[in-house]
Amino acid sequence: MPRFIPNYYNLACVIFVALGSCACSYGQSIIGSTIGQPSFYTSFNLAKQGEPGYSGTSKLISAMNGVMTAGSIFGTAFTAWFADKWGRRVAAQIGTSVMIVGIVLVSGSVNMAMFLIGRFIAGFGIGNLMTIVPLYQAEISTPEQRGFMVCMHGVMVSVGYTGASWIGFGCYFAYPSGDSTFPWRFPLAFNMVPNLVLLVGSFWLPSSPRWLLGKGREDEAFQTLRKLHRTKDDPEELHIKREFYQMKAQLEYDKESKQGLGRFPLFSTAHYRKRAALAFLLMFGNEFTVPLLLAAVWVTIAIFGNFFAALYLDRVGRRLFLLIGLGGICITNTLECVLQARYLGSSNLAGQRAAVFFIFMFIVFWSGFCDATQYTYIAEIFPTATRAEGVAFGTLGYYFGVLITLIAGPIALDNLGWRFFIVLIACPAAVWLMVFFFLPETKGKSLEDINEAFGDKVAVHYQGASKEEDEQYWKSTEHDLGYTRGTD
Repeated sequence: MPRFIPNYYNLACVIFVALGSCACSYGQSIIGSTIGQPSFYTSFNLAKQGEPGYSGTSKLISAMNGVMTAGSIFGTAFTAWFADKWGRRVAAQIGTSVMIVGIVLVSGSVNMAMFLIGRFIAGFGIGNLMTIVPLYQAEISTPEQRGFMVCMHGVMVSVGYTGASWIGFGCYFAYPSGDSTFPWRFPLAFNMVPNLVLLVGSFWLPSSPRWLLGKGREDEAFQTLRKLHRTKDDPEELHIKREFYQMKAQLEYDKESKQGLGRFPLFSTAHYRKRAALAFLLMFGNEFTVPLLLAAVWVTIAIFGNFFAALYLDRVGRRLFLLIGLGGICITNTLECVLQARYLGSSNLAGQRAAVFFIFMFIVFWSGFCDATQYTYIAEIFPTATRAEGVAFGTLGYYFGVLITLIAGPIALDNLGWRFFIVLIACPAAVWLMVFFFLPETKGKSLEDINEAFGDKVAVHYQGASKEEDEQYWKSTEHDLGYTRGTD
């Protein structure tokens, strides 16, 4: 484990904040089990499938999904501003607080209006946390282990999906008569657990050193970085001082060179617009690679896939992981399309089993190479001054993709059948081409060094420093930095 982390405090912070990731995916997916509980329909006087009036129920189910996604879009946009103004940690506290309010409303709903309002509010909190968690993880990680650290977001997202599937499955059989509201209220209310733990414990999380530095709180930023990145192999903390000096120099350079860029600096220069477009399209396009299936066993596999990504992403690299994953998805979806076209509705069990096999192969490629990797990439390609805006913009791409697939996906699947998989082949193929031609590699680079890959100047390099830059580091360590070792 020491090869993947600088110290256990850093790892604890990264995993603890990822309780928000778990809460988000749980909150997004638990509706699948809610609408599978007979008592849910009884509680709101809704027609069940096969009964007269079910078309109205179907529209309400679409509204349940739609209002949560709409709330997530608003929450994501809000975080783009709030995280820079008040900090990453406070933004996470706001997100989890808002989600708790939404959970209380949905789990205690007495009418459909209350339920829908609760879904929107919970969605706002989800959009907030899905933006802030990978951003915070990236900013408190070392360049060498950032991939592992941010992949914990993907791992915990999978844990949330898995928990929602199995808890919903268990509650369905707990009250088979369908008379109790417990099977649908308890799974919704259970999401209070990760949210409350995160909210209470967040007051002990450190603020992002980069955010502190940007607010002029230099000594606090340095002491926080020391605690997060110190190792037994560096008793003099030379790497920490080197990292801090680069962070400070880059922030000063960015402030001087980026003045007068307007209210929306993310779109003010060609280099920034390129980053924003790549982040948006990567998250948007990847949403169209996913078959409309979310089963308990299927999402359980995703936990192991995301952990595989955590172990190897820093060694193999972001580009190669995405290329392997997207290429594998193209192949599996192509074979799935062929098998469904040939054997769906037939009596050929071998062909049908092969089709099921490739559905599971999809999740291997998706979770093992794409899921956590995309969050890692969008969290590290933006400068500190625009990182919150950039990650939020990329996350908006994800939610716009979700909105389209929620509305059009089921209709297309019903009308097109196996032909719908053609869309799920074309989209990952297009994203594969984008990755191959436009996405630079970022593994092992500091967040500041990554600027150079997009055409921006680096004030002083952390990796591959010139002789003159090494002299700057040496002088800063001996004279200029001036920060004490401090006490813990």
